[in-house]
Amino acid sequence: MSSPAPEKGKIAPYTHPAAGWGALKYVAINLIKEKVAAGKYTLLFKQNQADGFDCPGCAWPDREHASTFEFCENGVKAVAAEATSKRVTPEFFAAHTVTSLMEQTDFELEQHGRLTHPMVYDAKSDKYRQIEWSEAFAMIGRHLKALDNPNRAAFYTSGRASNEAAFLYQLFVRAYGTNNFPDCSNMCHEATSRGLPTTIGVGKATVLLDDFEHADTILIFGHNAATNHPRMLGELRECARRGARIVSINPLRERGMERFTSPQHPVEMLTGSSTKIASMFLQPKLGGDFALIKGMAKRLVEMDDVAVLHGHTRLIDVDFVREHTDGYEAFVEDLRAESWADIVAESGISYEDIDALTQVYAKGERVIACWGMGLTQHKNSVPTIQILSNLMMMRGNIGRPGAGLLPVRGHSNVQGNRTVGIEERPEQAFLDRLKEVFGFEPPRGHGYDVVKTIGAMLEGEVRVFVGLGGNFAAATPDTQRTFEALRQCDLTVNIATKLNRSHLVHGKDSLILPTIGRTEIDMQHGVAQGVTVEDSVCMVHVSFGMNAPASPHLRSETAIVAHMAEATLGSGKIDWLWYAQDYARIRDVIEKVLDGFENYNERVAIPGGFHLTPAANHRVWHTPSGKAEFKINRIDKDTPIHRARLAYGDDLLVMMTTRSHDQYNTTIYGLDDRYRGVFGLRRVVFINAADLARLGFKAGQKVDITSVWEDGIRRRVEDFELVEYDIPAGCVGAYYPETNPLVPLESTGDGCGTPTSKSVPVLLHLSK
Repeated sequence: MSSPAPEKGKIAPYTHPAAGWGALKYVAINLIKEKVAAGKYTLLFKQNQADGFDCPGCAWPDREHASTFEFCENGVKAVAAEATSKRVTPEFFAAHTVTSLMEQTDFELEQHGRLTHPMVYDAKSDKYRQIEWSEAFAMIGRHLKALDNPNRAAFYTSGRASNEAAFLYQLFVRAYGTNNFPDCSNMCHEATSRGLPTTIGVGKATVLLDDFEHADTILIFGHNAATNHPRMLGELRECARRGARIVSINPLRERGMERFTSPQHPVEMLTGSSTKIASMFLQPKLGGDFALIKGMAKRLVEMDDVAVLHGHTRLIDVDFVREHTDGYEAFVEDLRAESWADIVAESGISYEDIDALTQVYAKGERVIACWGMGLTQHKNSVPTIQILSNLMMMRGNIGRPGAGLLPVRGHSNVQGNRTVGIEERPEQAFLDRLKEVFGFEPPRGHGYDVVKTIGAMLEGEVRVFVGLGGNFAAATPDTQRTFEALRQCDLTVNIATKLNRSHLVHGKDSLILPTIGRTEIDMQHGVAQGVTVEDSVCMVHVSFGMNAPASPHLRSETAIVAHMAEATLGSGKIDWLWYAQDYARIRDVIEKVLDGFENYNERVAIPGGFHLTPAANHRVWHTPSGKAEFKINRIDKDTPIHRARLAYGDDLLVMMTTRSHDQYNTTIYGLDDRYRGVFGLRRVVFINAADLARLGFKAGQKVDITSVWEDGIRRRVEDFELVEYDIPAGCVGAYYPETNPLVPLESTGDGCGTPTSKSVPVLLHLSK
C-alpha cells in the first residue's frame, strides 16, 4: 500500500453558531472556487422554479416552495458544482492516463469540472478517448445481449435520478430480465425501508412539514442537521423559539444542534444573535441506540405502573394500543425481563440520563422522532428502527397532527427512486402491474443489493455494471475488494456530470456518459422538460432546470436510459425513445402502475406538488395483522464488536465513518470541516481525551488504523491525525471515503444488508 501524500492544515475549535456569516462566506468561496460566472449568481434566487429556488441537493422539504431565499450553504455548493465554468474535455483525457488520475484525491478529481463528451477507455494508451453516442449505446447493447443470463448484469442507481429516469431505468432492466438493482438506499436507509414496514406497514415518514408547527417535542437520533440538511435547522429554529423541546441523541456533539444563526433572518445576522436549538444532549456509544431506546420503553412502562398504582393519568395511550396495535403484552413482558445493567452497559448512557430522556418523552403530547444514518448503519439497525416505532406507538405518536416518525433521507430523490421501482426485492403486486401495462413477464426472484453485487463481481457472476449517477467505487465498503470486483467486469458504464473515482476503477471496457444536471435545461424535441422528485415527507414536486447545459454534447439521464434500452431490446414491445421525447408520457404510465399517482401530470403542476400520503398517516396499517405491530428484539451481546473486544481488550475502539461539512456524500467540495474545527485536513481521527491518555497517545500525532474482522483480511489506512473531540470513550470517528477500506464487505446489518459503517471495530498504531 502506498503512503498518502502529507496534508497541510490545522485544528482550530469553532465557537460560533452554525450558519450565519460563516455560511455566507463559504457560499462566496465556493462560487469563486468553481469559477461560476458572475452573471449566474442569480441562480441562488431563481433555480428549478419560475418564482424561486428549489434546492436540487438534499431531500429536506421546502417550507416555501417558491421562496427566493430558500437555500443553504450546502445547496449552493451543489448548484455551484453544476454551474462551474471548468470543463473535463477530450483534450483533458488525452493529457492524463487513468493511472495518473488515480493518484489524485477525490477533492482534486471533483475540481476538474464538468464532463463534456462521451468517452471510452482505451487499454493500450491507458486513456479515455471520445466516442460517438451511437457507438457507446451500441457497445452497451452488444455486451448486454452477449450475456448468457440477465442476472450477470447489475444496474446501480443514485438518489439524484428523477422519478422519470428511475422508472424508465427499472422498466428497461426488468424487460431485460433481472432485478439486480443495487442502489444508494442499500447503503443508507435500507434499515428504515425494511424495519418500518414490519411495524407500521410503510417504510416512509408519517409526518408532513406542517407537523413541526404543532410538535412540542422533537427527538433527533444519529443525525447532524447542520451538515446533512442545513435547511432543517430553520425548521428547528422556529420550533425552539415557540418553546418546543428538542433533544439531540448522537455520539458526536455537533455545533449545529447547539446554536444557529439563520441567514434568512436579518435581525439575527445584523445583531450577531443566535437561537439555541437542542436543550438536551445525549451521547450513546456507537451501536448503543437500540439499548437506549429499549431503556426508554422499559422506563416508560415502569412510570406507567406507578401512575396506575396511584390512580394517575396513564402514560401509555391505552386506547391507541388497544384499537391499533398487536403484540403489546408480549412486548411489555420482554421489556420487564430486560436487565437495566445490560441496557446501561450496551447504550453507554446512565440510568439517570435514560430516565431524564424518558421524562421528556412522557411529557410530550405531540412528539416527532427523526433519524439519520446514525441509526441505520449498524448490525442491529433493523431492530433499532423497530424499537423506535414501538416507543412511538406506546404513546400513540403516529397518525395524528404534530407527531410521527421521520427518517431524514439523503439525496434529493433517494426515496422517489424506491417508490417508482428501484428495488432488488420488488413486491409481486408491482410486478403484476408492470406485466399488465407493458405486456411482458418481469423477473420474479430477488436481485442483488450493493454488497451482494460486489460479491457477485468478485466471483465472476456479474460481468456488466451500469451506474446511473453516483460514485459506486468510492461510496461502497471494503474499498480494495470493491476495486478488484469492478476491474473484473467486462464492461463498466458510468452516467455522471463530473469526473469521479468510479470512472478510474473500470472494467475491460468502460464508458463515461456525461449527463445534464438538475439545474440545466432539459430540452427534448424543442420542449423544456420538467422532472419530479419525492422528498423526505413524501411530497412529489416538479422542477425545471434554468441554466444552459455545460456542453452541447450532454444528454439527459432519461434520454440515456431510453437509448440504452433501445440498443439492447429494440422498440418492438416498448417504444423507449417515444417515452424520452416527452416526460409527461412517462408520468402517464407511472400512474397506471403505481397507486397514489392518479392524475400525476395535473397534480404535479400545482405549486408544491402533491403528497403521497402513507396509509399509516390515517392509522391504516398494511401489515399481516392489519394493525401496527410491536416487535420484540433482545439486546445482542455476542456481536463482532463484543468478540473483538474479548480478543483485544481495551485497545479495541469502535469507529464511525462520517462526512465533513465540505462534502456531500462522496463529493468533496473542500477540505474544511469548520464546525468540528478541522481546516485543510481529511485524514483525521476524532477521539475522546480519556482514550488518548489511556492508550498513551497525544492529539496531533499520526496513527494508522486497522480494522478487526474474522476473515483474516488485512484492512489498514495510514497517516491519520488524532483530534481530541467530544465523543464517547471507546469510540472514534473519521471521514469517508478515506476510511471505507476499513469496512468489511461481510459486515452488514441484519435483515437489511447495509454496511455497518457506524460500528467498525478498529485498532490504532502510531505511524512510522
